[in-house]
Order: sequence, then C-alpha cells, then structure tokens
Amino acid sequence: MKSSGIGGQAVIEGVMMKNQDVYAIAVRKPDKKIEVKNEEYKSIQKKYPMLKLPIIRGMVSFAESMVIGMKTLTYSASFYEEEEVKPTKMEETLGKVFKGKTESIVMGATIVFSIILAVAIFMITPFFIAEVFKKIVSNTTVLALIEGLIRITIFIAYVVAISFMNDIKRVFMYHGAEHKTINCIENGLPLTVKNVRKQSKAHKRCGTSFLFIVMFVSIIFFLFIRVDNIWLRMVFRILLVPVIAGVSYEFIRLAGNSESKVVDLLSKPGLWLQALTTREPDDSMIEVAIASVEAVFDWKKYQEEAKNEKTFEKNAKEEEKKVVAIQADSETAATKEVKITAKERAKAIEPYHIVPGVLDEDEEDEILSALDKYFVFEEEKKEP
Repeated sequence: MKSSGIGGQAVIEGVMMKNQDVYAIAVRKPDKKIEVKNEEYKSIQKKYPMLKLPIIRGMVSFAESMVIGMKTLTYSASFYEEEEVKPTKMEETLGKVFKGKTESIVMGATIVFSIILAVAIFMITPFFIAEVFKKIVSNTTVLALIEGLIRITIFIAYVVAISFMNDIKRVFMYHGAEHKTINCIENGLPLTVKNVRKQSKAHKRCGTSFLFIVMFVSIIFFLFIRVDNIWLRMVFRILLVPVIAGVSYEFIRLAGNSESKVVDLLSKPGLWLQALTTREPDDSMIEVAIASVEAVFDWKKYQEEAKNEKTFEKNAKEEEKKVVAIQADSETAATKEVKITAKERAKAIEPYHIVPGVLDEDEEDEILSALDKYFVFEEEKKEP
C-alpha cells in the first residue's frame, strides 16, 4: 500500500503525529486519561516555493521538525512537573524584556545549543580522533573511512547508553507504538489495539534511520574534502552538515515511497538500528498512539482510496494482459495466413518456370502480381 504520508515522534508518556500542516500530541496523564491537543504548523515552504527544491526542502524540514519536536516534548513534560515552581528573578526580568516571548526565545536557544552539541559530538569529535591515526595512515581516503566508522560507533554507543535510562526506555516504547500504528494503517488493517500489536516496530521513514543515513552520507561527502589545513577541513565539515541532512532526507523520502529491492537493501542498516530506539509497547501506549493518529488523519478514507487504487491497477494490468494476448494471437494468425498463401502461390506459378536472374526485380514483381490476379479469378469462376 502507498505511503500514508503521516509521521510522528515519541514524547514523554505520549506520541505526536503530524499530517501535512496539522499535528496532534496525545499524552497519557498521571490520572491515566489521554489528553489530545491539536496544533497547526504551516511550513515556510508554502510561503517560499524555492524552499521545496530537492535537498533544500530536506534542510528546511529537518529544522522545522526540530522546532515541533521541542515544542511537543515541552508540552508532554508539563504534565509531569512535580509542583508549580515560582519564576526566579532572572525569569521575571527576561519576561519583561521579551514581553511574553520568553518561552519561544528559550526554546530557540535550546534548539541552537542542541544542534551545536550534536555537531560537536558526532562531527567534530570523530574528526579529531581520526587525526590521531594520521601518524600511521597517510591515505586520506582511509582516514575519511576511519572517521566515518568512529562517528557511527559514537552514535550507536550514545543510543545504547541512553537506552538504560528508565524515562528513555518508556519513550522508546512509545516510539515502538508510533511505528506499529503507522504500519497498521499502511498495511490496510483497521486501527485497533489488536491489529497494531501484530505490526513491526521498524519503519523506513523513522528519524533513527535518517540519523544513520546522515552518518553514512557524511562519509561520502568528506571523502572529497582535500584540504591540508586542519581547521579549514573542520569548517568544511560544519558547513556541509545542512547539505548532508538535505541529501539524507531525500533518501528517506525515496525509501518511504519505493518498493525497489536496492532501496530496501540500503535501508536495512537504519532499520536494524531501530531495534535500539524502539521497544515493544503495552496496550495503553498503543491506545495513545491511535488517539494521536485519529486526531489528524482519516485512516479509513486513506485505506479505501488505496484499496480502490490497488483494484484499479490490478484491473488495468489484467486488461493489458488481454490486449497483449489478443495482439499475439493476431500476429500468429497473420503469420500462418501469409505462409499458407505463399505456399499455394509458389505451387500455382511453378508451371511458368520463372527463372531467377532472367528478369529484373520490377519486371518479376509485375508478372507475379498479374499471375496472382489470374489464379484468383480462375478460382472464383470454378465455384458453383
């Protein structure tokens, strides 16, 4: 079945699902009730069509997903704050300075800091570690590969380390519920807890796969940086991060809508890595994921349209097979008819002993054509 186009994210005790310009956050509150909040987020791409160009759209989508992700995490965490904390003098001062926009400013600063930290850990650190190997490895290509392997190792080690935290374990369980719910829809099954439970925890359009592809694509990009100055090489790595994110986005987008065996093969490492970032959810978590989906997506309509499209394609293929069969039969029949006619014709003109090479081609064709007409006329005269 075709891709549903919806995407999501696990949050604290909940799931966020996004469908085009609308997203919903469903959270299991401490009182065990499910709170669902709908929000609208219009992408800047609609205002500036140029931002929809390949690779550029990936950069924009990555930035926007971080903004939405941070907002949804903050919202879900608000249900689990132990007590109302009075604002400090610093917070009161900031509130006066920014006139009620303090939260947005702080969130923006947090996102920027997160990006800087991620670049430092996963891009800069592997670069400097790989530089140590320069003493024993002179080949720049080999060094770039070593740097890439170090980057992937650090990333996997980071995921494994945080997976031991209890809060993160539950987030990973909600991550599994998010994937299973989307898979249930795209596999054409009614959205029930029972059906969702049977689904796979892996999904091609997952953020984990995206991050792994970023690591892999960075290896390819950095292979072509041939600069002697160490600081300049580091600057190039930082500047290329948005481009690498854009290229990785295009692959994830392709993988989510392709049934190619090659694309499936290239997607495998990312799917394997999802085993670390997803856990089997319990039924209460699946219920939260379903609530989030149903708040933004008409899955029944989607499945009906997909079913009709599949039926149409099936019928079209069957009709195409029939046409091909009819054409094949016609060609076979025509070939047989020509062969029979040629045999009878040869037998009929045999007594006239037309010797090859005596007449030129045009004269021979003219005589044969006249003989053909004569014998047809004679056959018609003999009929009663």
